[in-house]
Amino acid sequence: MIVVIATLHIHPEKRASFLEDARSVIAHTIKEEGCLSYDLTSSITEPNEFLFVERWASREALSAHFDTPHLREWRRVSADYLVDRKVEVVHPERVEVL
Repeated sequence: MIVVIATLHIHPEKRASFLEDARSVIAHTIKEEGCLSYDLTSSITEPNEFLFVERWASREALSAHFDTPHLREWRRVSADYLVDRKVEVVHPERVEVL
C-alpha cells in the first residue's frame, strides 16, 4: 500500500467551485481499481489549504489513476484554483498503529 498526500492552496474566491469540482473527481476516483480511500480535508487554521489524502493498493494503481479521463479533467479545471501545490507519495515499509 502507498499513501499520497497532496497539499493544495487555493484562491479564496474560488473555494466554492473548487469544492464542487473536487467532489466530482472524488466520486469517480473512489470507484477505481486499487483505490483504497480518497478524501479531501481542509485546514482549520488555513481556510484555503486542503489536503487530498489517498491510499492506493500499489504504485501501479496510482499510475493508472493518473491516466484516467476524470483526473485529466480535474487537472485542467483545478489549475485556475491553485496558488500552490505539493504532492508526496509515501511508500511505507512499516506502519505503527497506536
